[in-house]
Order: sequence, then structure tokens, then C-alpha cells
Amino acid sequence: MKKVIAVIGSDIPDTHLAHDTFTIAEELGKEIARHHAVLLCGGRGGVMEAACKGAKSQQGTTIGILPDSKVEANPYVDIALPTGLGTRRNYLVVNMSDAVIAVGGSWGTLNEMSFAGILVKPLILIKGTGGSVDLLCESYLIREKHDKAVVTAAPKEAVEAALSFL
Repeated sequence: MKKVIAVIGSDIPDTHLAHDTFTIAEELGKEIARHHAVLLCGGRGGVMEAACKGAKSQQGTTIGILPDSKVEANPYVDIALPTGLGTRRNYLVVNMSDAVIAVGGSWGTLNEMSFAGILVKPLILIKGTGGSVDLLCESYLIREKHDKAVVTAAPKEAVEAALSFL
């Protein structure tokens, strides 16, 4: 069975993101596909769309767990799963994955990172992408409270860290 790696992050441009966050997300998607894993995300724009685009460029498989309807799916989602749950779908994104990689993000991403900690899922944060990811990288919660949390600096390193837990 293929491993499922969730990519979480901002769904819209955000002034708190690093200038190359979407480029990093696209490279992350490519790395997930190169390692023959399935990319799972919230299925919408921003980091999720960039990661899906990267995965599709390498013939990878993408799944989008959508808040309400299939219409919300970015054009690179292969399997669109509408939930009707709105942001409560964040739990599903994390629970359905084998590992979670976080890029940038705001409140929704912070929520998903919290679920990863609660569910003791491997959580990999790509430092330098901005938003809630960079804030959590500096937190004692990552350094002392989560045995399966890793801070990385690059997409390839993040995917390799995720897979090392599986």
C-alpha cells in the first residue's frame, strides 16, 4: 500500500509567507511523487495547489479533502472528496495521512499541526516558509513535546524525514 503524505499550508497569498513558499510547496509535491507516495491535502489553492501541481508534474496521485463541494478543488486534484464539514475537515486531512508536512500557513494550518500532535502523526515543518510553521518551529512544543516532529529546511529533506517514520 502506498504511503499518504499530507501537505498543509496557506490557501491564499499571505503577507506572512516567505517569497518562495509556493515554489517550495511545488518542489515538495514533486518529491512526494518521486518517492511514490500519495499527496493528500485540503484540495484548494495556495500551498495545496502548488504541491498538487508539483506532484502531477511527476505523474503523482493527489487527493483533496474539500470543505464543501468538488467545485472548490484545484485543477491538480485527482480525487476530490467533498465533506460538507467546512474547516472541520482539517481533522480528516491529518487523520487520513501517514505523515504531515507543513508549509507556511495561518490558523487552519496551526489547527492541522495541532491535530498531528494530538494524533501522534509524524509532523515535518519546513522552516523559512513563514506563517504559523515558522512560529511553531521556534516553540518548545516542537522541541520538547512531540517525539515525531522534525524541522527541516528543504522539500527533499522533509519527504525523507516523513518517510523515515513510516
